[in-house]
Amino acid sequence: MKRISILVVLVLVGSFVTTQLLGKSKMNLPPDRYEKIMFLIGRMLSDGHYSPQAIDNAFSKRVFERYLSELDPEKNIFLKGDIESLRIYENKIDDELTGAPILFFKEAGNLFTKRVQEAELLYQKLLASSFEFNSTEEVLLDPDQIDFPQNNNERESRWRNKLKFMTLERYAEGLEVNKKVSEKESQSSKTAVQLEKEAREKVGKIMARTFDRFRNKFNEDDKFNLFVNTITTTMDPHTEFMPPVDKRYFDEEMSGQFFGIGATLQYDEGNIKITSVVAGSPAYKSGQIQAGDIILKVGQAAEEPVDLTGFMTTDAVKLIRGKKDSEVRLTIRKIDGTIKVVSLIRDRIVQDEGYARSAIINEGGRKIGYIYLPDFYADFDNPNGRRCFTDVSNELAKLKAEGISGLVFDLRNNGGGSLYDVVQMAGLFIAEGPIVQVKDRDRPPTILKDKDRAVQYDGPLVVLVNEFSASASEIFAAAIQDYGRGVIMGSSSTFGKGTVQRNIGLDPQYGFSSTNAELGTVKLTLQKFYRVNGGSTQLKGVTPDVIIPDNMEYLKFREKDTKEALPWDQIPKTSYITWTPAYEKDSVIAFAQRRINEDTLFQLIHNTASYLSKQNEKIVNLQFESYKKTQEQISVAVKRLDSIQQGRASLKVSPLQGEENRWSNDQPKQERFERWLKGIGKDIYVEQGVKTMKDMIKEMSATARRA
Repeated sequence: MKRISILVVLVLVGSFVTTQLLGKSKMNLPPDRYEKIMFLIGRMLSDGHYSPQAIDNAFSKRVFERYLSELDPEKNIFLKGDIESLRIYENKIDDELTGAPILFFKEAGNLFTKRVQEAELLYQKLLASSFEFNSTEEVLLDPDQIDFPQNNNERESRWRNKLKFMTLERYAEGLEVNKKVSEKESQSSKTAVQLEKEAREKVGKIMARTFDRFRNKFNEDDKFNLFVNTITTTMDPHTEFMPPVDKRYFDEEMSGQFFGIGATLQYDEGNIKITSVVAGSPAYKSGQIQAGDIILKVGQAAEEPVDLTGFMTTDAVKLIRGKKDSEVRLTIRKIDGTIKVVSLIRDRIVQDEGYARSAIINEGGRKIGYIYLPDFYADFDNPNGRRCFTDVSNELAKLKAEGISGLVFDLRNNGGGSLYDVVQMAGLFIAEGPIVQVKDRDRPPTILKDKDRAVQYDGPLVVLVNEFSASASEIFAAAIQDYGRGVIMGSSSTFGKGTVQRNIGLDPQYGFSSTNAELGTVKLTLQKFYRVNGGSTQLKGVTPDVIIPDNMEYLKFREKDTKEALPWDQIPKTSYITWTPAYEKDSVIAFAQRRINEDTLFQLIHNTASYLSKQNEKIVNLQFESYKKTQEQISVAVKRLDSIQQGRASLKVSPLQGEENRWSNDQPKQERFERWLKGIGKDIYVEQGVKTMKDMIKEMSATARRA
């Protein structure tokens, strides 16, 4: 499972570790484990972070507010008076980071535990009585728009609305299931009273598990780890603290030595959200799972599914993982609000299905090459291991042997990886020159160059990106754009992560060299990336030459949507020689954008994405007919979009010569490979890349005739 990051070890980083941290850590450390961790974290943030905020009262206040929101994200546990009583600590967290006794998180944790016990009794009382869904009543569920309740009555009202909404969701689901069963089996249906009671009972089970987690799976260590991580992510969203157990879990995730579905999960406001899908995994191959989906339930084959509301990520992962070839059934809520049950067969997350791969798209008598790169991967522990740069080079060689007229390079959902490889890979498409500028906080930028004047592929190039193209993907796309080497196509901007992190263990006695220290590990932001034109990829990302609407445009998950993100800035541009294409680039871009703007499918995608984003606002009407009408409207919009998309003609996609049966000794892999090829053919974004490529080739032919 990948994280959006650049994985790079520089000599300068090693120098920073020894001279900055090691020297200052020789002073006596506090004896208490918590205090020791806090002290080292404070030193690391101040002395090592790329752009450290002053660790002062203002920083302390930000951590104070964020930690209480992390403890009580829905603002229905604490009372307003609790927050005020804890304010005696809001200016003291900075002191705790410099060796003062650790008090705030303990006081907040004790008060939280007390309020949780009260809330448990409260939900049980409220669920003992039935709900009716006839009266017009709205509930605001967005915690950013509400404050902590003033008193017990307001807290009870907030819990009542929450439980009623949860019951309404399950009541509506029960009605639909009941209707289908009665129609299919011609048997008497359950009454509304029975369905409402069953819905409340389901909510009760969810709440019971939630409060069981509070009691048994959220101890003082867990609260402390959350507190420290709140401190680090207040510095910037990618600087994270990992206690040893989480670091081991992280390493296990990265190793792939388990059987599961291949999706990265995140706890989000009481839900388990899918944040990314591993290339080659069962989730990826299903074509039904995508980032942003919420996993509502997990079932083991035909067994009764377990509702995940209130589960933490690690708890959910334990349910989703299992034996090889066993079935797991996920009930998911898609980004558009629809509910779907997806059956997946667990498998090893096989690395060789996550490497670069290519195909041929046959269009108008010409061959268009297609390369998909899921990550900028590299085996840092093995000098002879697989690297994406060499793999892409090999794929290019095979495509050129096929006689391709153009290339579509797909970096959608590519979260980044090796800096070395992205520099070398860009060099496959341009002559010698700078690719990216890298800057740490105290030194002038280092210019990383492609030093090989050879150009492996000099034909027309289209690069596909989207909101999840991040870090190394953005460096590559930016270089291609700045050099004028190809046309970048995709969503309105890429992710916008222009920072680099390194894992540093809290082990001063060993020079901070271990990434699995007993006290924990910090993934620390050390550097920032800049385009060759001087602009940062941070926050703004890369704006494609041609914008293609997609269904996630209005969702807030890019770097710019994070309050703690580092700002955009720029440094002087470096010297580089732009590419002179054999076609009129501006004309090709203008024509492609006009074609997409006039396409009824993309118009509908744009309008549907806008509509659904408004429907997903967290003000909910608790009157059944109104709720039902909203869900029906969402369903109609999605079905209309699916219908138009299904009506599109497929591209003609084929494997490279000799690769028709590349996994003939592994039938499941072969079947997945064939499904991958079929998926390319139905991909409307690849289709637009191919159409733009045809325009390039046409322009090249016209230019050649004029010459």
